[in-house]
Amino acid sequence: MDTATGPITFIADMMAGTIVEPGRPHHTKVLSAPGVRVVVLTFEAGHVLKEHQAPKDLLMQALAGRLRITADSKVHELAPGALLRLEAGLPHTVEALEESRLMLTMIG
Repeated sequence: MDTATGPITFIADMMAGTIVEPGRPHHTKVLSAPGVRVVVLTFEAGHVLKEHQAPKDLLMQALAGRLRITADSKVHELAPGALLRLEAGLPHTVEALEESRLMLTMIG
């Protein structure tokens, strides 16, 4: 993980060190700076992260694979190139439709 200490933070490879663990998601802390934290979550195909909520606003981007996010009675499929924002406290589920890597940015 890189803790930002100056005006610029550069991460050459956010997926370095990310691994898929059978039966559970794996998280790799990528960046921590005032007001923002970035984590890469890895999922094996078929894994479901049961309904939960985050204390901060979230930005979700698929780096690899496909994921189904259900929140506020709406279903969104994330593939590389898609972006989803969730407000703090909004209950949501995450399902990996295939082996996937999800960049999660917590703001605030």
